[in-house]
Amino acid sequence: MTTLRSVTRELFERMRDETVEIDAEFVVAPSSLEEAAAVLAAASAAAIPVSFYGAGTRRDDGGTAPADVVVTSNRLNRIVDWKPDDLTVTVEAGVAIETLESEIVARRQTAVLPETAVGATIGGVIAAGISGYRRLRYGPTRDRVLQVRVATGYGKVVSGGSPVVKSSTGYGLPRLFTGSLGSLGMIGTVTLKLWSQPLTAATVEIGDAAAALQGIYRPLAVLETSEGSFVYLGGAESQIASQVRRVGGDPHPGLIWPEPITGPLRIEFRVSAPFVPAAIERAKHLGASRWIAEHGIGRVEAGLDDVDAEDFAAARTWAESTGGVLVVTADAGTGIDRWGTPPASIEIQRRIKAVFDPAGICNPGIMPGGM
Repeated sequence: MTTLRSVTRELFERMRDETVEIDAEFVVAPSSLEEAAAVLAAASAAAIPVSFYGAGTRRDDGGTAPADVVVTSNRLNRIVDWKPDDLTVTVEAGVAIETLESEIVARRQTAVLPETAVGATIGGVIAAGISGYRRLRYGPTRDRVLQVRVATGYGKVVSGGSPVVKSSTGYGLPRLFTGSLGSLGMIGTVTLKLWSQPLTAATVEIGDAAAALQGIYRPLAVLETSEGSFVYLGGAESQIASQVRRVGGDPHPGLIWPEPITGPLRIEFRVSAPFVPAAIERAKHLGASRWIAEHGIGRVEAGLDDVDAEDFAAARTWAESTGGVLVVTADAGTGIDRWGTPPASIEIQRRIKAVFDPAGICNPGIMPGGM
């Protein structure tokens, strides 16, 4: 970027973030979404690739594309407006999940964001489209994003959605940007729907997760892991006691979530819920050292030390034949394509990308099909 216009270089230098060590020419931390939009407008005009950085929890697992300019949310870290009586909260993208949860717990509320994403920011979780294990009861993260304000790839601030629970006002930007992986621009502010925390909670170790799912009413989660199977319950003590009697097993107070999957190579089967048992067997066949399967949801996470390319291709072919996918969430240098076969909607996605990021500078190549 030696020929970068002096005014653009001055803009980037003024916002430089010295707290983040990333191999990029400029790492900038805007103090407002308008400043972020100015960075993107300048980058778009100069055709400079840009990526986005929250807490860096997904940077090494394919969650961010290489770029010359990295925009961090370190200075966008305020809880803007919490309305506990309305069950909503508005936060900036750089707020950590733990920070928000520690604030709203005073009114026994939760944002139902991923339980084991330690250090992750809310903007990063929404951009990645990650849902927690309690999705079985409360639905995915995208269902709780009521409103977003974003800086587009062409350098404008736009907003969509509504800051109230029962409304269909505005364009569907919240769902569009949830899971967009920063390919359309930078999420700056989000309004989330909150839930009341259950009066009590318990983790029950069981023998058969699939059978337990059929025998209980509205569990928080039903997980089958390489360490055992567990049902997670929430509600009044009498309700939990009744559920425990129904499924049997050994109850423990509180929600004891499995440790996150780690390792040099991590994959996820994302299939219809009935195919979870088959996906577990596929993960085992690939040599998974650890795995976590969400019954009733269809996600099976697995950690591998290495994988045979032909076995992986066969597993991916099977997943896609069911209408699902097998994605790589962390790559140990295998060179395996992250996404597999592009979805049938790829051309629609390209058109959306062209509208919000016409110069193609935002996390280029990070989406399926190299978009």
